[in-house]
Amino acid sequence: MAAYLSNGVNPSLAAMIIVVVVIVFFGAVIAILSRYRKCPSDKILVIYGKVGSSKEGTARSSKCLHGGAAFIMPVIQSYQYLDLTPISISVDLRNALSRQNIRIDVPSRFTVGISTEPGVIQNAAERLLGLKLGEVQALAQDILFGQLRLVIATMDIEEINTNRDKFLEAVSINVESELKKIGLRLINVNVTDISDESGYIEALGKEAAAQAINDAKKSVAEKDRDGTIGQANAQRDQRVAVSMADSDAVRGENEAKIAIANSESNRREREAEAQRRAVAAEKVQSAKALEEAYASEQTAETARASREKATMEADRIVKAEIEKRAVEIAAEADAEQNRRRARGEADAIFARMEAQARGTEEILKKQAAGHLEIVKAAGGDVDGAVRMMITDKLEELIARQVEAVSNLKIDKVTVWDSGANADGKSATAGFLSGLMKSLPPLNDLYQMAGLSLPNVLNVEPKAEAVAVQVKVEE
Repeated sequence: MAAYLSNGVNPSLAAMIIVVVVIVFFGAVIAILSRYRKCPSDKILVIYGKVGSSKEGTARSSKCLHGGAAFIMPVIQSYQYLDLTPISISVDLRNALSRQNIRIDVPSRFTVGISTEPGVIQNAAERLLGLKLGEVQALAQDILFGQLRLVIATMDIEEINTNRDKFLEAVSINVESELKKIGLRLINVNVTDISDESGYIEALGKEAAAQAINDAKKSVAEKDRDGTIGQANAQRDQRVAVSMADSDAVRGENEAKIAIANSESNRREREAEAQRRAVAAEKVQSAKALEEAYASEQTAETARASREKATMEADRIVKAEIEKRAVEIAAEADAEQNRRRARGEADAIFARMEAQARGTEEILKKQAAGHLEIVKAAGGDVDGAVRMMITDKLEELIARQVEAVSNLKIDKVTVWDSGANADGKSATAGFLSGLMKSLPPLNDLYQMAGLSLPNVLNVEPKAEAVAVQVKVEE
């Protein structure tokens, strides 16, 4: 600042320059920091644009990061996120053909998500970036339907129904390999039930139940037999032992009775006490086990209800919102198109009517100007101007009168009365004379228009002889 002052620079100008430099510096820092993007743990950061080359030397389409952060270069790079939230897809497979040519229904539910494997994550960036949740679900559902049908076609119904682990393993292997091609991975498979229209699976269940009942009956009979044999052997051993003990016990029977009685009393007392403690402990443990079981079942049912609720909301509400938005957009587009078409038609009609009006206006202006000139030529006399206009049209009016009979063709005239009438005219001459008189005279035409002929033209018509050559055919 001192240097500026020593050079004679205005202090306020120097302060303004410093403020501008500071603002530009901090703006550049903020712009740089705004391009530094952090990737959350539940998303994948996809950077596209100019992102370098691969090991083979070809240009890379995108760069994917799961976790961490990266600097997005302005202008030449941009970014988007891929959501790693699991997607639940219901596959209600009907009439799938098994290896035995029996059609079965296998309703199931698959849980998939975008994979984070290095090779598969690139497929997700190339094929799923920018797609909505419904579009990803539809794409994955098509793959799941096809692979599930393929696995069922390679297995028997017995294997599918009894060996569920093998069936689910085959489904997981086939589905996983196909989902990786579009960047997805299989998280869980849950087959709810398997049924068929022919009743084959139900018959297998009845057969297994009957076999289990027969095996149980056979086991009970064998146990009864073993018990009877053991009881007989025990009774035999008892008798032998009693007989051998009787010979030794006769001598001290009287002395042993007191000891036996005391021992028996102590034994019964201790057995009763032990039995009481055992029953009490058993009841306590049973109560605790039931309490823990009920608590676990309650927790499991709560979690299942939450999961079912979330699944129904994802399947129905989201789909309904998408359909509703699509219908609204289509209706708005149709309405806007109709409004524009009506506006265009109205503008065209208005322009055409405006052009016609301008043309008519110009014609009337020109006619009015011409009439004004005629009046000026007549010295301001309107009647004189009208007579000038009619005189100008006189030739055309006479031509119209002549035209009325000019095209009249008389091929032949048959005369029935060749004598003369009272005026001395023949019938033919009277016919032609009457025909000519039927045309209105020129003076009458002027009088119909409210005018009168000039004196030079206002003369009485004279009778003229009309010669007509008549061809008489026999």
